[in-house]
Amino acid sequence: MERQSGIVRVDLSARSVTSEPVPDSWRRKYVGGKGLGARYLFDELEAGTDPLSERNVLLFLIGPLTGYLPSEQRYVVVTKSPQTGTFLDSYAGGSIAGRLAGSLGDHAGILVTGRASEPVTLSVTGGDVTIESSSELWGLDAAEVDERFPDAATACIGPAGEHGVTYATIASDGGDHHAGRGGAGAVMGTKRLKAIVARDGPPELTDRLRVLRAKYERAYAENETGRWQATSETLETVDFANEVGVLPTHGWQASRFDGADEIGISAARAAAHERERADDAVPGGFRVDGDEGESVPRGSTPISLGAGLGIDDFDAVATLGWICDRLALDVISSGNAVAWAIRASKEGHIDRDLEFGDDAAARDLIEEIATRSTELGAVLADGVEAAADEYGGDDLIPTVKGMDLPSYDPRGATAMALAYATSDRGACHRRARPVEAEALAPRVWTTDERVDAVVTEQNRRAVLWSLVADDFLGDSLAEDLGVEWLEAVGREYEREELARVGKRIWTLVRLFNVREGFDRADDELPAVVTEPPESGRHDDYAVDPAEFEAMLESYYEYRGWDQEGRPTESMVRRLGIDGDLEDVAVSGPE
Repeated sequence: MERQSGIVRVDLSARSVTSEPVPDSWRRKYVGGKGLGARYLFDELEAGTDPLSERNVLLFLIGPLTGYLPSEQRYVVVTKSPQTGTFLDSYAGGSIAGRLAGSLGDHAGILVTGRASEPVTLSVTGGDVTIESSSELWGLDAAEVDERFPDAATACIGPAGEHGVTYATIASDGGDHHAGRGGAGAVMGTKRLKAIVARDGPPELTDRLRVLRAKYERAYAENETGRWQATSETLETVDFANEVGVLPTHGWQASRFDGADEIGISAARAAAHERERADDAVPGGFRVDGDEGESVPRGSTPISLGAGLGIDDFDAVATLGWICDRLALDVISSGNAVAWAIRASKEGHIDRDLEFGDDAAARDLIEEIATRSTELGAVLADGVEAAADEYGGDDLIPTVKGMDLPSYDPRGATAMALAYATSDRGACHRRARPVEAEALAPRVWTTDERVDAVVTEQNRRAVLWSLVADDFLGDSLAEDLGVEWLEAVGREYEREELARVGKRIWTLVRLFNVREGFDRADDELPAVVTEPPESGRHDDYAVDPAEFEAMLESYYEYRGWDQEGRPTESMVRRLGIDGDLEDVAVSGPE
């Protein structure tokens, strides 16, 4: 069987494992990773399925280039999100991705259905998957699970996933890496699947792939993104966001943080020692020794758990990040949940004394959320929208489709509001990130420029996440979208065909969300960002609702969707999306 031409199907209820071929047309049209996951989820999942029921489908997938590319290897988890009810694809790096590629043999991934009668792990080696009883692992955190498998790599849940927190993550390397936003960890917990264990090493490189890897390592090291990441990783986003006035502060009440220098890149460099590099590693990185042990801070940690909570002590922020990592809890949603609680306490919605800047209280609440051990923690475990429904305070933290906004305040870059609103998994800054260009632009962008920037980036990332490529290395693949690499592994495409693949995947995912009941009303502009924060660059620092609606209409037209955000039949057919579309609310011909 050709590499990655099969998929392993695991039914946890029946405790059965089978191998089956991936349809050739699916491999061609959707490549792998996100695309293949979207096609399987659309085909396998019944509309309206409760994400936390055993009927949900969970896929662990690699891409045709996993194990070969320079930079950090990646894998993707695809499921229906318990946080948003939308399609969910969540990516993670670390040792698990390459070893999973080596362990799966000729398979592109694992498709998991059902629910085990007891906690289990899936052991992957030599192209085979076995179900193993693992009750002794239940209750352990991410670091403790990883320690149990010294000769393998794991993707596991912690207490947050076991307790069904809707933003629980899937952790690797003891919590250094996470398939983060959207709650895939809660889906694993519902299925009583504690971990995936990959036991083989990464796949071998051919001479051609070694030459190609060396070429791209040099290219990446020399380009702007590579130089930036090698020296700063994502931590410099704190300094950037604060400088241009898009840093969410004190629960989205301000867009700059006076203590940014204390939690940004300079503070990290002072506190950290350089992470050991693998021979083929491109990006740099930091490890921080904290009160509780080592952690690897990412940009989202000081943004959400630092500025967002008004905490300007780097060690305290790193400790909060370490706690989230071990509990396997998304740091962005955790920070927003605590920020919501602080603001709600100030406005009398909840009876609890909470203050910005109090890291001890933040720690206590995060642990309550992960274990649902208090009434407030249990409600916040379902997200800030659930908390607002229960207690009031629905205008405190901005959300889209149930997911709280992440690292960048769109009031400083209007195109970012469109990117959040049209993201396929809820508010996400990774699908498109026009803020970095718009915030520094010498003039105000037009509507067409904003729409083009968002659509272009969404399509491009849909392709790269099907390969599955690291976000930052993706800049080096932008010119040909991976054509050269795909040819080296026996998958020949023209760039134009791959560009079409990106449009096809994005449209298929939209069809999935439409089938789940999402439409224009869900591509909303959060009320919070229509008003200026306490501190901004100027008095009219807000997103104008009328301007946003004009952008959204232009976006739909650009994509060939109707004005309710539904892909038209003619566009679906032109993109060659196959399968049963009878139950999808597409409009008539254009």
